[in-house]
Amino acid sequence: MRMTKTVYFAAGWFTPKQNAAYEQVMAAIKENKTINDADSYVPLAHQYKGLRVDEHPELLEDKEWQTATFNGDCVGIKSSDIFLCTYLPDEEDIGCGVELGLAKGLGKYIVLVIPDEDYGKPINLMSWGVADTVIKVSELAEFDFNKPYYNFYEGAVY
Repeated sequence: MRMTKTVYFAAGWFTPKQNAAYEQVMAAIKENKTINDADSYVPLAHQYKGLRVDEHPELLEDKEWQTATFNGDCVGIKSSDIFLCTYLPDEEDIGCGVELGLAKGLGKYIVLVIPDEDYGKPINLMSWGVADTVIKVSELAEFDFNKPYYNFYEGAVY
């Protein structure tokens, strides 16, 4: 297997559980031999002027930062081969929902990645509907992004 695909890595990172899932998925991305992680788009690594809102809460009122960060992420989605979203059934992130909609509209291959302990829990109909496949975090390191496929989620949808 060769590293041929770039991914846009969507994930919430605002709670301890979201941060833990974020770290697990980032580690799996780096292990996956079909992902070109060096050229993939990780929003936290592309914040406007390198400023993160969690470290600089004053940016919540900075229109330049807001606009540039949002548009930068849109460019990241457009320019990546695959859209990968860390999805926590109990802690959905509305930003990921917007990103999922844009990725679907652009015709990107969409993979939802759910932490193993949450896999099978009910997920939102709209998030399920835009996904081409839903996998567990433990499957991500070996997932072959060079051979995309469609698959149903094994849990309920609400």
